[in-house]
Amino acid sequence: MLDQAHMTSLFENATEGIILTKGDGIIVMINPAAEKMFNYTSDELVGRSIDILIPDQYKPHHHQLREGFNKHPSNRSMGSGRDLNGRKKDGSNMPVEVSLSHYRRDDELFVIAFIVNITQRKKIEQSMLEQKAELEKITDKIRQLNAELEIKVEERTLILKEALQKLEESQQELSEALDKERQLNEIKSRFVSMASHEFRTPLTTVLSSASLISKYNGANDQEKREKHIDRIRNSVNNLNEVLEDFLSLGKLNEGRVTTKIEEVNVNEAVGETIEDMKPLLKKGQHFMLQTETGCMANTDKKLLHNILVNLLSNATKFSEENKPIIISTKSEKDRIIIAVADEGIGISVNDQEHLFASFFRAANAGNIQGTGLGLHIVKRYVDILGGEVQLQSELNKGTTIQFTIPCN
Repeated sequence: MLDQAHMTSLFENATEGIILTKGDGIIVMINPAAEKMFNYTSDELVGRSIDILIPDQYKPHHHQLREGFNKHPSNRSMGSGRDLNGRKKDGSNMPVEVSLSHYRRDDELFVIAFIVNITQRKKIEQSMLEQKAELEKITDKIRQLNAELEIKVEERTLILKEALQKLEESQQELSEALDKERQLNEIKSRFVSMASHEFRTPLTTVLSSASLISKYNGANDQEKREKHIDRIRNSVNNLNEVLEDFLSLGKLNEGRVTTKIEEVNVNEAVGETIEDMKPLLKKGQHFMLQTETGCMANTDKKLLHNILVNLLSNATKFSEENKPIIISTKSEKDRIIIAVADEGIGISVNDQEHLFASFFRAANAGNIQGTGLGLHIVKRYVDILGGEVQLQSELNKGTTIQFTIPCN
């Protein structure tokens, strides 16, 4: 009796709709969740064909599907279920997810259908598609502006500011939608956070150079203007590349990130990245570069740049004013070793083992802006290049992150 009571309670209080039918589709039992879902009472459905809950356009073929299932019955879990539509009492359709189970009793087949109303999920997915389309429009606009950059620098600066504002607004809207369906949209949430993390540096470079250009209005300032125009052009090109990665983030999760292997002077690449990152330095902070000669490697320059951007950004962010940030390179056998050391807040021993996980932030970093993706991105990029990452840190004394890349 106790077991029967538990089974009855489970059936009556389940949040999923449950419908039990015979092999011929006649409804035997329906739980309260399914009654509420379809707006029928149990008395209205028991003894009738399951076709009453099938939309009209699918009814002609439903009996064939049922007969096929009866010949070869198999359990279909919810995770591998199908998106279908159910017909409510008022004749309206609603999207549902259905999984099937079966058993035999007295040599008669019974089928159990577990039903979930996924109307809200579909709304969220539609919202995501609309947001993605909006981001694609912004991407196209940025590409178009890049072609006109040399003749419309001041106009371009204004439009880029507007584009940045739209991107921030889109990110906020997208984050709010994801909060409502976090478990179903975890990948999309990573999508938005990574974009925010990657956009900051090139856009900062664009805005700072554009601001300086307006000050160089003398006849003898052409060289300075050209220098900043080049910085804007390079940063916008990099932003376009990041946008492409942003819109196809699945490549990284599936291990399909493309690489362009070429001979790279690592010292020059590090120096160029340092110049790009100088606008992010706090008052009194400065970069110190310590290099060895002969640091040449066949690698992907873009991925190397992205790794350094993340490490230098973290070093400036987690260090106080008037603190040095030391970048060193050296060649050792068949690999190049690059290290970034700061004298910042440091990381506790307990937090260090989790630091390369996505979205993880150290306990003492709560008041400092960040997504918790920086080192996770670094680790994945270094893995793609065939290298390794090591971290040494002590609270209130600083952090050193060292990574290697193969020479070939």
